[in-house]
Amino acid sequence: MPKLEFDACVVNGKKDVVIGRRELEYSAEEVVVKVECGGICGSDIHYYYEGHAGLSIIKHPLIIGHEFCGRVYHAPVGSRLKVGQKVAVNPSQPCQRCEYCYAGKQNACQNMRFMGSAQFNPHVHGGFAQYVKVTGTQCIPYDERVPAEVMAFAEPTAVVIHALNVAGSLVGKKVLVIGAGPIGALAIAAAKASGAAEIVASDLSERCRDIAVRMGADTAVDPAAADDMARYTASRGYFDVTLEASGAEAAIASSVLATRPGGVVVQIGMGKSPLNFPVAQMLVKEIAWKGSFRFIDEFTTAVTWLEKGLIDPRPIISGQYPYSNIEEALIAASDKTLSSKVLVNF
Repeated sequence: MPKLEFDACVVNGKKDVVIGRRELEYSAEEVVVKVECGGICGSDIHYYYEGHAGLSIIKHPLIIGHEFCGRVYHAPVGSRLKVGQKVAVNPSQPCQRCEYCYAGKQNACQNMRFMGSAQFNPHVHGGFAQYVKVTGTQCIPYDERVPAEVMAFAEPTAVVIHALNVAGSLVGKKVLVIGAGPIGALAIAAAKASGAAEIVASDLSERCRDIAVRMGADTAVDPAAADDMARYTASRGYFDVTLEASGAEAAIASSVLATRPGGVVVQIGMGKSPLNFPVAQMLVKEIAWKGSFRFIDEFTTAVTWLEKGLIDPRPIISGQYPYSNIEEALIAASDKTLSSKVLVNF
């Protein structure tokens, strides 16, 4: 079988990331993608700084990265994929055999092989490498004219589109987005593309509030400024839909206060458990509090929206680094006072 030698960004454990030389063997029936660009996610930062992301602990060297795109390097004869074609790579690999997959809830698959994850042992390597072997179904072709730095956002864009599907129709609705980091900023753009009548962003950071406006928010407020939030929490709330993307306990509690009776709160930010939550107010106002986790079939939709320019993620980009400077890139991405989304170029 043909072989490729390539460089990969490998985390060995806490504060230990290297450029490792790897070898890839592939058959005539397999798909190989030459990676062009990837985005650093919070889980990549956790693997670097802590040696784990939640309960997923690094037990052996892991190639990180699950937000990436590239070009087809090799495809089977007769495949719909063509060598040289630009593709976004879906990092989600559900088993398609469990009860959740059969029910169309692949994001709940207990056997999910998610790229760049240490959940299983052996780990599932990610896409921060010069070359990666994937399945044909993971590859979504896109227009040659779209820059790789835009399509590197396909995975987080799929996350926010799924959250909007959980929320229901936003047409004509008043929408609050709490937390204007990368996910919150993309949620703002997605809400605007989905017909929201008014979008307000809430974030402690002036830098993030500025990005929120550039991404389509009508207003961006500082939740620490009581006067800024008073009009939205008076009269039992203002918003039809609240998208909570920060995961902060105080923000989660405020989502109930700002949402009007009969409204919907979609929890996107992971946060920490346990937390204090205003259950009584949620109950009295008959607010639906819904969780949103990853995505199902929204990845293809995300590629289409980015391809057509319905969402332009470039205001979120705060830095780009060559893969050889992966440690510098991870450190920059972890500094939330300076960075939103840091990209790695291959």
